[in-house]
Amino acid sequence: MQTLAGQIMKSVGALPEGASITADSLLHLEGRAAVHRTLSQLARRGSLLRVGRGLYVCPVESRFGPRAPSVEKVARAVSEQRGEIIVTSGAAAANSLGLTTQVPIRTIYLTDGPSRELRVGNQTVELKHAPAWQLLLAGRLAGDAVRALAWLGPEKAQTAIATLKRKLAPSAFGELISVGPHLPDWLARALSQFSTRD
Repeated sequence: MQTLAGQIMKSVGALPEGASITADSLLHLEGRAAVHRTLSQLARRGSLLRVGRGLYVCPVESRFGPRAPSVEKVARAVSEQRGEIIVTSGAAAANSLGLTTQVPIRTIYLTDGPSRELRVGNQTVELKHAPAWQLLLAGRLAGDAVRALAWLGPEKAQTAIATLKRKLAPSAFGELISVGPHLPDWLARALSQFSTRD
């Protein structure tokens, strides 16, 4: 008869990269205490990676040996599993949109869930609770633009919006303009000046 550790590894072996594993997802195999204990043992052995409290992922087999899954895939899986919005930080969004050449030193994501840290391999990932307006249009370029503008602040908003108008497709820029009424006054005012332009 297969051990609980073997059953767990068989159950999670076919999951996609970064998929989150919790005791709750394995209660069909055994009681909570036994599953918790076995998950901890598997993490100590290196068969699973513990990324947060009660949260595990499978290492990815590469030709150089096992490695941690990508941070983006872990963040996406945690978002789906916990039902939270999780998006890249304003600094990362500003960099990806070409609004700054600064590369963020720390990996930070914004969430509507609680602030906490995840450990993905040797990388610490911060999940920071953010106001709802910074999480608007999650997974869309216009949403990245909102977070980038929030990070850049009032002094740089006008110049950044002008740059975004040139860089974004008209539909994405239109989406950004459309959420203006849901944003803080300084940002709504800056966007409104562009909503009336050609």
